[in-house]
Amino acid sequence: MSRISYIENLEEWKSEFSYYQEVKVRFSETDMFGHLNNTVPLVYFEQARIGFFKKTGLMQKWLDSSQETIPVVADLQCDFLSQVYFDELLKIYVKVNKMGTSSIDLHYMGVREDESLCFTGRGMIVQVSKSSGKSVPWSDEFKERLLSKI
Repeated sequence: MSRISYIENLEEWKSEFSYYQEVKVRFSETDMFGHLNNTVPLVYFEQARIGFFKKTGLMQKWLDSSQETIPVVADLQCDFLSQVYFDELLKIYVKVNKMGTSSIDLHYMGVREDESLCFTGRGMIVQVSKSSGKSVPWSDEFKERLLSKI
């Protein structure tokens, strides 16, 4: 496997994940060559990220109309390690890698049923004000929820 810039030690990195969501590759997510279209893992990352935020209770808070902040994706990347095909069952893992004042660097890992790694990813999420669009620091409560092991 070629070096992935955001992973120092692959085995250690993999061991730090706990939360995941399962996804089954749909036929419509494959391309004319029969493998998973290169845009789809980003959708899987979103699905796992939303599930992670729901599990921490933050998604419900952000969806509350009285809440002034929302999460936005600042950047997102995916590194492909092997091809994925229709009807494969994948686990999409997500974890907080690093927390900033108003941002979090999330890491993602896609694995097959046999636990082989098929893609990895990372992305920066920033909490912003709905009215101003400017970043808003995490509250102590949000920090605690984001950093808790779920």
